[in-house]
Amino acid sequence: MDMTAQQVENLIRTNESLLELNRKLQLAQDQLMQSEKLASIGQLAAGVAHEINNPVGYVFSNFGTLERYLADLFRMLGAYEEAEPLLAGTPAARRLADLRREIELDYLKEDVPTLMAESCEGIKRVRKIVQDLKDFSHVDARQEWEWADLHKGIDSTLNIVNNEIKYKADVVREYGALPEIECLPSELNQVFMNLLVNAAHAVSKERGTIVIRSGVDAGGAAAWVEVEDDGCGIAKENLSRVFDPFFTTKPVGKGTGLGLSLSYGIVKKHGGRLEVDSEPGRGTRFRITLPVRRAALAVAEEAVQ
Repeated sequence: MDMTAQQVENLIRTNESLLELNRKLQLAQDQLMQSEKLASIGQLAAGVAHEINNPVGYVFSNFGTLERYLADLFRMLGAYEEAEPLLAGTPAARRLADLRREIELDYLKEDVPTLMAESCEGIKRVRKIVQDLKDFSHVDARQEWEWADLHKGIDSTLNIVNNEIKYKADVVREYGALPEIECLPSELNQVFMNLLVNAAHAVSKERGTIVIRSGVDAGGAAAWVEVEDDGCGIAKENLSRVFDPFFTTKPVGKGTGLGLSLSYGIVKKHGGRLEVDSEPGRGTRFRITLPVRRAALAVAEEAVQ
């Protein structure tokens, strides 16, 4: 039986609706994957904090005690050195002089405090990395909207992805004055991570530069963050597709094509915008714009309705 033009039109419209529904379902699945990933990171961070913080705490405490012991030993050594002239010309004086040369006592007196200071700094660095991982995944708090410092989130994320960047690019921070914004901090940290890692991967020359800028829009109702690289750039025909799920220009096995689409969804959830400006050979700049107050999104939606 031949179909009428109206039936064909209805089928086309139904098919378009199904395609749109499938797109929304795919987006929901991607966001679910993102939530599961964040939850896994949170569990990892909690385990790291538990397994590392305790022994690091012991070592840190012992360093404090050891420094006091060394100070006492150096005081005692100083007293012996003051008494050395009384032994001049005796066999004991010769043995002490030989031993001083053998163990390079003057060098040890200078080097031991330096070694202690460097070791102590290393332990502090370990504690800072663990804390940054906790800040990144926000394991100390529930997934609730709260007021947060974007700069702190960026700095924590930079520390987490340091190995992805340090051999490829220099990071330049051009932070403006930002108010705290109402947000889901761990999700925004995921956005920062995706943009920073992508920027590092885009660097094709020997060493590039990644610039992070921030500021507020006129009126102060929205904050913005830019991540710009001087890498290979994005071809014009791909520019409109960078936020599409599973779209990637990386070789097979090197990228899922989900990072930017998930980032786009997170920023949209916050009532913000994620925009890209790029040109082959010039580099790429991503700009995140977020309302300072979550209520601003609800007000805007009511105004449209």
